[in-house]
Formats: sequence, structure tokens, C-alpha cells
Amino acid sequence: MGRRFSGLILDWAGVLTTNMVEVIESFEARESLAAGLFLSGWADPRGQELYRRLELGEIIQAEWNEGFGELLGIPSANLMERLLYDMFPAYEVMRVVREARAAGVRVAVLSNSLGREPFDPYAPYNLRGNFDVAVLSAEHGIRKPDPAIFKLTLDRLGLPAERCVFADDTEENLLPAYQMGMAVFHALDEQVTVAVLRELLELPGSGKG
Repeated sequence: MGRRFSGLILDWAGVLTTNMVEVIESFEARESLAAGLFLSGWADPRGQELYRRLELGEIIQAEWNEGFGELLGIPSANLMERLLYDMFPAYEVMRVVREARAAGVRVAVLSNSLGREPFDPYAPYNLRGNFDVAVLSAEHGIRKPDPAIFKLTLDRLGLPAERCVFADDTEENLLPAYQMGMAVFHALDEQVTVAVLRELLELPGSGKG
């Protein structure tokens, strides 16, 4: 009997990277901002709209910098780069990606885009080289949790939903994937994510022979 799952779809920020709560806390401390300031801006309808438009490619990163800086009352110059300064790859999850591909699992990264200019947060990840498929929302004008972006990713993988695992750190993004038939996992901790993915994908170290 073959492997149950032959596809893996991973969110980028918070799954393939440092936990986003830690990234935001580091940003606030580094900039001497009140704790919780960034999340208050993110929760503000104006902040939500700025992110929505950036993720859909309706505005560029420089416009997000300007708008979000104004919303928080802080300098806007290179704001995205300053925000993500302490974001690093989740190296153990990236190792699982390599192991999965070596085992014949097709792997996609699916990200609500943060823009690529003037700061490209995706550059250290070599998305086109390290993944079989890379889908960034701004390039397609659709974003999670819209089911259309999941269908696009599945089409590019060439796999049915029931053969795929999807991991994301944002709970609302899991529902459409689940409704389409994917196995879903709420990924909040790198070591737990690694263990769960190895088990689901039947990779070495999963305990499955």
C-alpha cells in the first residue's frame, strides 16, 4: 500500500519562519514601542484593509509601509523590513520539506503575500528551488481563506485535495482546506509541526516503518 499523502502545502509566515508573535514582540522592543501596539494596528479595520490590499496586490509594499506607519504613529521608511528583522527560517520544518520531496511528496508553499519590493522577505527561502510549487497571493489577485487559491495550488501540484496535508498558523485558513478534503494542521510550534508532519507523511523518524 502506498503513502497516504503525496502532497504537502505549507503556509510561509509562522510555519516556515520564526513564530510571528516572537517576530512582532522583537520589533516592538527594538523600536521602543508599547507592547501590543502592532497587533492593535493589525486588528484595526484600517490595518486589516491595508493587509487585504497588499495581499491581493492592489497596493505595493511601499504603500503598506506608509499607511501602516501612519496608523501606528511611527516612521514608515522600510517598515516591512524593520518589522521582519528577526524573522528567520524554521530550519527543522525546511528539513522536513527536503525529506518529503526526497520521499516523492510534492511540496507547495502558499502565502498571503507581503510584497517583494523594496524588501523581499522570501529571498532567503529560494521558493522556486526548494518547493515544487510556490503560490503568492498578490501574483494571482486571490488570498487565503478564499477556496480559489487552494484550488489553484492543488492544480499546480497536480493532486486531489484528499491526498494533501495543509499546515497554517492562522486557524481561519484551515477551514476551506478541510472542506475541500485536505488533512489540516494548526501549526504553532516548530517542533510539534515537525513531529506531526513526519507522522502524517510517514517520513523517517515518524515511528512508522
